[in-house]
Amino acid sequence: MTILVTGARGQIGRAVISSLHAQGLPVRAASAKPADLDLPAGVRAVELGDDPETLSTALEDVKQVFLYAKADLADAFVTAAQQAGVEHVVLLSSSAVNDPAATSNPIGAMHLAVEKSLAASSLTTTVLRPGGFDSNAFGWIKAVAAGEPIEHAYPEASLAMIHPLDIADIAVAALTGTELRGRTVSLTGPEAISFRAQIGHLSEAIGREIPIVQISRDQAEAQLSRTMPPYIVDALLTIWAITSERPETPADTTETLLGVPARTFEQWARENAAAFTAA
Repeated sequence: MTILVTGARGQIGRAVISSLHAQGLPVRAASAKPADLDLPAGVRAVELGDDPETLSTALEDVKQVFLYAKADLADAFVTAAQQAGVEHVVLLSSSAVNDPAATSNPIGAMHLAVEKSLAASSLTTTVLRPGGFDSNAFGWIKAVAAGEPIEHAYPEASLAMIHPLDIADIAVAALTGTELRGRTVSLTGPEAISFRAQIGHLSEAIGREIPIVQISRDQAEAQLSRTMPPYIVDALLTIWAITSERPETPADTTETLLGVPARTFEQWARENAAAFTAA
């Protein structure tokens, strides 16, 4: 009955592990660097990196898996999981798969490849397709902590951002119940919220104004390209341009799937205010 959680260093993976462990369920944490994990007492850590050889050990006696998408290991994972007797996989995919041009979008193509590998297998699979995360706002920490303005090409772009803990709650529900098993669900937060409004909530959370300055698309492209590959930069700027005119429509949330109110960006900002004020 052991549940394997991959990507155990990630914010969602950590939350899934903590929730399953709190319920008294046998859970195992997998990471490329298991020694770096900070786990609840009694949770075993195993290595699961780019080497397919690590799969057999990680999957020993495992019946369910919470899986981060990794296209280059998808086929090897499917083979190893079937051999190990895994019955159910909850895949953390991406809303990029919903794009009609997903195969030409590297983010969509990667997640789609993993979905297809699982769909062709005998494994029962629940697919979670979240969009933008509230925690993407962590990218503003440096500017906010330094008292500098947030520069953005599309401050009015409105996305239905989702709180990472909402994703974790839905994943846990899929692993522990039957209502979501085998389904594919697109996930969002409860409402579309603009970047300007997000910054407003952060301002309230830290107790001081955070200025916002609109810049050109070219300027934004140059800034984002310092830390992101070109295909991600182009995808972000394109969706921001679109949602400046047409706000994203919310999809499924913890409210529609679990009957629990979805966490808001305002809540996320309050919870994480200290990260924006640290020296």
